Amino acid sequence: MIEADALRLDGISHGFFTREGGHSTGLFSSLNCGMGSGDDRAVVAGNRARVAARLGVAPECLLSAYQVHSADAVLVSGPWSDAEERPRVDGLVTRTPGVALGVLTADCGPVLFADPEARVIGAAHAGWKGALTGVTARTLDLMEEQGADRARIVAVIGPTISQAAYEVGPEFPARFTGADPANARYFTPSARAGHAMFDLPAYLADRLRAEGVGQVVDLSLCTFSDEARFFSYRRATHRNEKDYGRLISAIALI
Repeated sequence: MIEADALRLDGISHGFFTREGGHSTGLFSSLNCGMGSGDDRAVVAGNRARVAARLGVAPECLLSAYQVHSADAVLVSGPWSDAEERPRVDGLVTRTPGVALGVLTADCGPVLFADPEARVIGAAHAGWKGALTGVTARTLDLMEEQGADRARIVAVIGPTISQAAYEVGPEFPARFTGADPANARYFTPSARAGHAMFDLPAYLADRLRAEGVGQVVDLSLCTFSDEARFFSYRRATHRNEKDYGRLISAIALI
């Protein structure tokens, strides 16, 4: 588990969990926390229970949504009664003690938020689509509705695919420059004609600052390049592997 100094706050626990320290085997070795993977669900549940224990919450209180690469976020106050009832969103907010908010990633950007004074926390799953369409902004809006102040909020970007590993096709940059021509700065030419390398963590960090977050930290950890610690969808795709594990990043009020 990796912790961010900026989130070592009284009454708050958090962790950007690596792939190490779990029960899964094979492609999912070993702390796979994704129920949507092809891993054994009972094993995944055991891995998630380990994460919950590290955070200091009950296993059923480690909550993660059915992520759909959206800009939507929801306020939560306790466990959902059934996994099928999980909301189809990519941002979670709570002010309920004993609840942990988790996001699952394997190259996308996990962002954990906290306003320790208001005791409001959030978590967002920010792939390129969610980042571009505003999942962080919606998460911040919900935090404010619960009494948070953006100037006090700490946001930390966890393990994410780096620009050096994130090649995109010729049509991709237009999505970003169409929203703002200044977004061209997040792309550099790749070795393949017409392709580019996209800096998702830098885009996320700058967007969070523009959205008024008081402190933004990027842990600068690349999921693709560090196979020993992180799962990576892109790495699995390059190898024609049939599936991949999911990392969990989570924050809790305790």
